[in-house]
Amino acid sequence: MLVRNTFDIQFFMPCDTAMIALLHLDPSLDGQLRSRDDLVVEHVDTYGNATRIEPRQYVDVFGNRCERFVAPWGAVKLTTNSLVEMPEEKDAEPWYAEQHAIDELPNEVLQFLLSSRYCEVDRFAGIASDLFGGMGGGFKLAAAIRDWSHNKVRFDYNKARSTKTAMDVFTEREGVCRDYQHLAVTLSRAMNIPARYATGYLGDIRLPYAGAGDFSAWYQVYLGGRWWNIDARHNVPRLGRVLMATGRDAADVAITTSFGLANLTGFNVESYEVTAEGERVPLPL
Repeated sequence: MLVRNTFDIQFFMPCDTAMIALLHLDPSLDGQLRSRDDLVVEHVDTYGNATRIEPRQYVDVFGNRCERFVAPWGAVKLTTNSLVEMPEEKDAEPWYAEQHAIDELPNEVLQFLLSSRYCEVDRFAGIASDLFGGMGGGFKLAAAIRDWSHNKVRFDYNKARSTKTAMDVFTEREGVCRDYQHLAVTLSRAMNIPARYATGYLGDIRLPYAGAGDFSAWYQVYLGGRWWNIDARHNVPRLGRVLMATGRDAADVAITTSFGLANLTGFNVESYEVTAEGERVPLPL
């Protein structure tokens, strides 16, 4: 299955401003790429003429591919157009996957048991134990946490805010996709299941149109010696989930970070299935 991923993100910069972007596909997808995965950064003058800015690439501590650049005063546009071959199968639900004892976990996984900016694990120990203490372990426990988080939170774009933590979500019971994932990640860690936050594309592939495109958030749990995708927002296995970056929470995988004021003026994201000839596959009614 071929999935086309595009975005067009535009800013107006009041002054020259350094920026970081995490807008590449995850390196684990390199073997599935059927095109280049370039981030195109352009400065657009008042006459509409575009001048290319060449960013510098680096890899962060989580293995994410990042770009850094200085956005000049005025209009700045970030675009991409990638094609990736994805398996024609939905997210796995590995009911057989066992939970590791802490001392058996790889060293690099341990950090995903700890508190982070939006995931206050220390504040959830008692809450998680009361809710899930009798559930055993493994994927059965992970799925129970996912389902509980999905059922207890109401989706509302208007309730999004950059400071909302897992405890805020637990208290307010409303938010956007990142809030569902932060709550589920925190509860998972509190029950000794390593969990990391993930971001990427999740288009309406072979599903009816659900609204304007956006980047999506989900999370991954470490069970049975590997990471598994899991999603407290949508809570159903999906096709065409295209990973961009992972981290402890949303603070580690911000799509763009500006070291100064950056006014967002345009935002368009699409991820959709195409045929071998490049034609867009129509969605079901």
